[in-house]
Amino acid sequence: MTLLALGINHKTAPVALRERVTFSPDTLDEALNSLLAQPMVQGGVVLSTCNRTELYLSVEEQENLHERLVQWLCEYHQLREDEVRKSLYWHHDNAAVSHLMRVASGLDSLVLGEPQILGQVKKAFADSQRGHSLSSELERMFQKTFSVAKRVRTETDIGASAVSVAFAACTLARQIFESLAAVNVLLVGAGETIELAARHLREHNVQKLIIANRTRERAQLLADEVGAEVISLAEIDSRLAEADIIISSTASPLPIIGRGMVERALKARRNQPMLLVDIAVPRDVEPEVGKLANAYLYSVDDLQAIIENNMAQRKAAAVQAETIVAQESSEFMAWLRAQSAVETIRDYRDRAGQIRAELEAKALAALQQGADAQEVLHDLAHKLTNRLIHAPTKSLQQAARDGDSERLQILRDSLGLD
Repeated sequence: MTLLALGINHKTAPVALRERVTFSPDTLDEALNSLLAQPMVQGGVVLSTCNRTELYLSVEEQENLHERLVQWLCEYHQLREDEVRKSLYWHHDNAAVSHLMRVASGLDSLVLGEPQILGQVKKAFADSQRGHSLSSELERMFQKTFSVAKRVRTETDIGASAVSVAFAACTLARQIFESLAAVNVLLVGAGETIELAARHLREHNVQKLIIANRTRERAQLLADEVGAEVISLAEIDSRLAEADIIISSTASPLPIIGRGMVERALKARRNQPMLLVDIAVPRDVEPEVGKLANAYLYSVDDLQAIIENNMAQRKAAAVQAETIVAQESSEFMAWLRAQSAVETIRDYRDRAGQIRAELEAKALAALQQGADAQEVLHDLAHKLTNRLIHAPTKSLQQAARDGDSERLQILRDSLGLD
């Protein structure tokens, strides 16, 4: 049995190819049935995200194993083999275990240390288990991987620092305000960056969220998800004073929030401070706003400096994480190798038990017939010793006759001889 990982990802294939090799949730069961029907495949897990499609398999080593798996993958997705082959990577046994651990820990992600991938790996494992039996080795590999990913998150700072603009904006807000639960936040726009910011803020228990957008319908979809109020862009001037934090990211060619608007809001707030985070390019907030007392304006360039610093911290944490993965994957492979001895140990114990039972029965019978107990005990010990050492003695003699000093030393070690 061999553990095998094969796939493509953002490093090896363009999105045009990656999207053609994905397995949708609707077709996953069908794909697994087809994959497990291959005679060399004993168990499998399919991981399919926007950045990677990977197969984790327990397989029987066979001639042309790689060729047959590539053929299955291409036939299933109706692709030419030459389109896929140059983008595929393969990992066997320890390398496969290490790769999975790196993936689940965010060490192989497009954004180093991103946390979403662990949930995606867990879902892939659960989906692949449903209605399909996994080999014990494959199941144990995934369970071990989940504990390793948790250890990486706990013992390193791989995911502690903001490396997206939206996350950086929220991190900045948390640095300025002791608790986000008591602040009011105005989000201007309803695009992807604002969506991410809204979700981050909701995770930090922000109670009051207002979303201002040009089209109310798009904003309402996000508002329903995060429990926010929706207003139009024209209403910002009258509602700005309510906001402790303003995060803006629109495609407007001209500023939406001007100096005069912020001055009026500060006056209404009796100069309570406001944090304005302008993520837009071109800018949504006039740069002059930053000159106002109690108005703290940060641009996308300011956030980029935070992100670059945090990415450096993540890279330092990744070195620690790689050490953990190397250690844990080696320990897993040692456990896996030990499993191959389980059957042999069981057979050896069974054989010794049979010999003991046989000789014990004869000794008891002799005692019942009135034989001297001391003689019976001596005979039992002598015969039991001879029977137990018979096979090892023959192996030692054969190794000596063959001049095989290495095998002789292994036998001595296994018998506990110095």
